[in-house]
Amino acid sequence: PRPAQSTTDLGAPKALTAAQLAATAGQATAGQDPLEPLQWDLPAIKADKAHEKSLGSSKVTVAVIDTGVDDTHPDIAPNFDRGASANCVSGKPDTTDGSWRPSASESPHGTHVAGEIAGAKNGVGITGVAPGVKVSGIKVGNPDGFFYTEAVVCGFVFAAEHGVDVTNNSYYTDPWYFNCTDDPDQKALVKAVARASQYAEKKGAVNVAAAGNENYDFASDEITDPSSPNDTTPGDRVVDPSKCFDIPTQLPGVVTTAATGAKGLKSSFSNYGQGIIDIAAPGGDSTAYQTPAPPATSGLILGPLPGGKWGYMAGTSMASPHVAGVAALIKSPHPHASAAAVKALLYAQADATPCTDPYDIDGDGKVDAVCEGGKNRNGFYGHGIADALDAVTK
Repeated sequence: PRPAQSTTDLGAPKALTAAQLAATAGQATAGQDPLEPLQWDLPAIKADKAHEKSLGSSKVTVAVIDTGVDDTHPDIAPNFDRGASANCVSGKPDTTDGSWRPSASESPHGTHVAGEIAGAKNGVGITGVAPGVKVSGIKVGNPDGFFYTEAVVCGFVFAAEHGVDVTNNSYYTDPWYFNCTDDPDQKALVKAVARASQYAEKKGAVNVAAAGNENYDFASDEITDPSSPNDTTPGDRVVDPSKCFDIPTQLPGVVTTAATGAKGLKSSFSNYGQGIIDIAAPGGDSTAYQTPAPPATSGLILGPLPGGKWGYMAGTSMASPHVAGVAALIKSPHPHASAAAVKALLYAQADATPCTDPYDIDGDGKVDAVCEGGKNRNGFYGHGIADALDAVTK
């Protein structure tokens, strides 16, 4: 069977063509990397202003627990931390050189995510949210695209034991989109990943995760999940969100991240829920729904692809690394800060964003989602939109 999209992005990216790359030439201003004018997401969280103050510390490492990272990419190579990288697909870490890279047939997802976090400010390509910090790759997605529990547990434990400061988790743990704790097998999966993520947090890591892309209200009474189990024959099942969890994003202590588009509104696809969403950040949206201001041309997020290329992707997968990058900027001047302290600053510094009401993102006259809560904490934006400038100035 074809696996469901375990990574929380919206499909395969297309690499920018030579003509598209040439069209951007000359648009960059002093201090910008060549493709930065296309990155509307950086000013959306004030990262462009933050970079005038700090790029982050090279003593901080963000682990990309994902499909693998191409550390030979010119935007990633300068900041890559090999010592904190491994292949955990088997459930045991393989630290053989290059084991963390995706094969040619595997998803470019992890490479894109790594660049969004720490793409170097080096006169090439794009700029990451925290272009002075280190990034590592911990590969947990197998060649068929599945993120199984033993691999995810290995990823968190490896990160914890190698001094990682932040982990980014832009996936859900297969084969269940929601793991229901009234089922003994699914409850065991929740416990296993929860123990591993909490171990990483106790060792100092801030765990950031993507909320998912189904426009689900996690705070509702019931949700119909049509995609589980995705490695055999999925079927519709109605789940109770108070007992059934998307892991790791809904685990205790994990920073649950929703996505916004170029107009600063909840992305059309982003999951939401009062009391569940902690923070929001740019993840992109259909350009027809949220069109960026020029010179940006796409409402999606630009990042590196394996093989020295660049392309657009969208999803809460892209929102989470923006938050991970801001967390790394917070950690940079406070190397001994606990994960709890970094999260407290992350939430306190977020730009409070009131509910979008009514939310009719496609303009067809029908409400597409209902936001609950006040300006300082609500179901669409949590504590608000992540703020990179505050991270380096407060």
